[in-house]
Amino acid sequence: MKLATAVLKSWVMLPFVGVALAGRAEEEPRVVNPGPPPADAIVLFDGTDLSQWRKKSGGKAAWELKDGVATVNGTGDIVTQQPFGDCQLHIEWATPAEVKGEGQGRGNSGVIFQGRYELQVLDSYQNKTYFNGQAGAVYSQYPPLVNVSRKPGEWQSYDVIFHAPRFDENGKLSKAGTITVLHNGVLVQDNVEIKGPTGQQPTKYEPHPLKQPLELQDHGNPIRFRNIWIREL
Repeated sequence: MKLATAVLKSWVMLPFVGVALAGRAEEEPRVVNPGPPPADAIVLFDGTDLSQWRKKSGGKAAWELKDGVATVNGTGDIVTQQPFGDCQLHIEWATPAEVKGEGQGRGNSGVIFQGRYELQVLDSYQNKTYFNGQAGAVYSQYPPLVNVSRKPGEWQSYDVIFHAPRFDENGKLSKAGTITVLHNGVLVQDNVEIKGPTGQQPTKYEPHPLKQPLELQDHGNPIRFRNIWIREL
């Protein structure tokens, strides 16, 4: 009986020992108002202006701004003024209500981390294309676990946890980047290891700074964006 009691006590204490070993037993979590957006988030677009962005090619971001929405208009990709590494991102987007084209020609854009790693934006509602090129895909690498695309014209959301790759002092990859994605609140990428820059065959990591701008792609389709915020992790 004494032995059983001792084992039970040890088992009960295990979680607390684990916390102590992690060095967090005496660290009180900081208080953050959850919002939305969370109080510690950087608001990248609240519908008023594109001051947090610039053209990738240089100059002021020139996407159409109307009624709190930024719309791709053929003026090129835009990137954030501030670089980011590990982060939590929330972004809302909508493909055109009027369906034109098919496959990759229908509502195409992308959210590109560090100028290299693309989370695909596409009208994937009853629109066949290659699996790792549809909405929610890590482009050319991982198809989404499920297709949860809304109808054309309806607002959709991505909530992303991105961990940037690490390189040693010799420029050799020491840790691959990872990404977790919820599309419309549903898990579609579960902490997958990014294989390198997307859209390249063969793909291969090349060393780069830990922090790089976030990029939104102009693929020639009038995709709309709103409510974009990011938290550095």
